Amino acid sequence: MTLNLAPRAGMPRRLPLFLLCALTLLCPTAQAQVMTPGLYWATTVHAWLAAMLALMATIVGLISGLHSRERPANFLTGMMLSWVVLRAAAAPGASGLRPLLMTLLVLCGVQYLLRQMNWKRSWIDHALLIQCLVVPASLLLAGNQVSLLGTIWHAVLSLELVAAMGWALWLRRARLQATPDEALRRDFVLMAALLLPTMVALLAETMLAATSESLWWTASPWLGLLLPVLMLALGLQLINGVAQARLDAERRIGAIEQRMAERIAEVERTHSQLAEQKLEQVTERERKRIAADLHDDLGAKLLTIVHTSESDRISTLAREALEEMRLSVRGLTGKPVHLIDALGDWRAEVVSRLGQANILAEWKSPAEDVEHTLQARSYVQTTRILRESVSNIIKHSAATHATISSTVQDGDFILTIQDNGNGIPTELDGRLDRGHGMASMKSRAKQMHGQCLVESGPGWGTVIRLTIPL
Repeated sequence: MTLNLAPRAGMPRRLPLFLLCALTLLCPTAQAQVMTPGLYWATTVHAWLAAMLALMATIVGLISGLHSRERPANFLTGMMLSWVVLRAAAAPGASGLRPLLMTLLVLCGVQYLLRQMNWKRSWIDHALLIQCLVVPASLLLAGNQVSLLGTIWHAVLSLELVAAMGWALWLRRARLQATPDEALRRDFVLMAALLLPTMVALLAETMLAATSESLWWTASPWLGLLLPVLMLALGLQLINGVAQARLDAERRIGAIEQRMAERIAEVERTHSQLAEQKLEQVTERERKRIAADLHDDLGAKLLTIVHTSESDRISTLAREALEEMRLSVRGLTGKPVHLIDALGDWRAEVVSRLGQANILAEWKSPAEDVEHTLQARSYVQTTRILRESVSNIIKHSAATHATISSTVQDGDFILTIQDNGNGIPTELDGRLDRGHGMASMKSRAKQMHGQCLVESGPGWGTVIRLTIPL
């Protein structure tokens, strides 16, 4: 009966190879010698290792096919499959195939061990390929000496594999000495723990085969377990490396996404700041234009009225409107005002207005010189609050004395206006915001992120305390 293992259309290329490995596990491996309990258990363990290696070879082959960086793992797959078929050829009738299978195993093993360290030499590649032709050719020409020649080739191939393991371990040690690293040290320790026992086992198996056939037959099954265990460990190491690489890639992707989110947030903040700056620039230009129009047009007309009007009342109203216009223009220009200059302006205006109303004005400046500045808008709003307070004293309080004091404390400017008048009438108690311009004063203070507090009572006057941040 002929078994056709040619791949059909749509069938994965590795499936027939896997089926071949599964079939080899079913091949008879009965030996001529009587199977002792130890030999029975060794044979059983070999069968389990062969099954695991066949499965591992499939997984490693899939990984090497999916990841181009893991292409050298194809040699590990060939090494595993060679050992599986080599075990199936343990029957006496198939002893002639063992050197050939061992040649394939050594070719794959040497290539994988060296290429795993990125160490590649063309003469080694050519020598291994030539050896794959020389071994079967020499066996065909050996005649009656095929068994002896097969044993010799097995020993030579085992020594080649031992030499490749030793050289790979030496390369790892040299790399560790050149670049001390904890990960490289762990890798070197792990490979030393795997390769050294396997090298010793292969050497011991070779020496026993050359000295005592009986001892070799007893010990060889157990010594031969180390090579498949090594291949399983190398497969697990490869799978772990791929899994670790994926975890590292996911962490890098997460870090990149986080940095990207931070950059996007930074770009958004920068864009927002630029938009605010652009808006502020446009607003500033518009303020200056309005201020210039007010000063040049409206200011000139009001000044003309002040000097040409025959009515004192109209002239006074025009002068007050001109002062208000100039104050508004000053606020629109946006130039900061030194606090000491602002105090001088306020003192001159307040003392003059209260003096005209026959109210004694007492002005108390800060105890020490101040070097702070006020924003233009803060200066304008404070001026209007102060004017409104003075107007209330003149119109409603019937006071004879007023005290205006100022101080700078904890980064705040505090202005206090106190009179000895009648205070706010009882009927307005609890409704101070509805009269005497109190609502306007508190609204202006709120616009400056400050506060305006009013305390009043019949018979002891009114206290207005304005607090604004500098």
